[in-house]
Amino acid sequence: MNSSNTYSPIGVFDSGYGGLTVLKEMVAVMPGYDYLYLGDNARAPYGSRSFDTVYEYTLECVRHLFNKGCELVVLACNTASAKALRTIQQKDLPLIDPKKRVLGVIRPTTEVVGNYTKTHHVGIFATSGTVSSGSYIIEIEKFFPELKVFQEACPMWVPLIENNELNNAGTDYFVKKHLDALFSASGKIDTIILGCTHYPLLKPVIEKHLPAGITLLTQGAIVSNSLKEYLFRHPEMETCLSKTGKRDFFTTDSVTQFDTHASLFFGQEVKSKHLHL
Repeated sequence: MNSSNTYSPIGVFDSGYGGLTVLKEMVAVMPGYDYLYLGDNARAPYGSRSFDTVYEYTLECVRHLFNKGCELVVLACNTASAKALRTIQQKDLPLIDPKKRVLGVIRPTTEVVGNYTKTHHVGIFATSGTVSSGSYIIEIEKFFPELKVFQEACPMWVPLIENNELNNAGTDYFVKKHLDALFSASGKIDTIILGCTHYPLLKPVIEKHLPAGITLLTQGAIVSNSLKEYLFRHPEMETCLSKTGKRDFFTTDSVTQFDTHASLFFGQEVKSKHLHL
């Protein structure tokens, strides 16, 4: 059982800022826990990098979170979840510490997507890396083999969001372009997963161009509720976690830049510290 003076936060990792949209929901659903966020902004974006590079970077950051007291780490990054999670779980965790856990954001989303669609046609917006990994198709097949999945890579969306270009003609153009491409693949799509944790910031723009009656799923609330259930099922992990309501933020790049952007994703002021890898 965790003693009151042992700091054991839930680690939340992302290549940059997107994971803050997940952390925001975690804090809303489970406010009592301590959280430690690490954004690898110096090496972002991960979306276009190779499997080996994403795995190497992600493992390095996970090790840092373990070293800072985390027993449980959530990869709040779809690219890291797609390209690194399975290898870390199967190959690295048994050697580092079999009691520690690393969870991702793709599986919780794919476990529930079939509950939302009536047409059995589902769309995914994601980075090029997540799309090329095929992770969503593989995971959805496990839970809902009857679903037809259509993916659309949106390489311009993250840079637009990170530069706070959320309300202009250029953003409208790139959102509509990818919506049109997705629906040209299947006009029967009635449910779309935003398969990148940055994309919730574009939700108002996407909804503006979305046909009526389409369900748009963001991952924050789904992942947070899934984590809450996970901890309920695993009391041996739940009792290890410290609960003082502390929030720590680390970035591998400029803290000034991180803090300015982070508030946009997290919804409140953020004060980060620099982590040198």
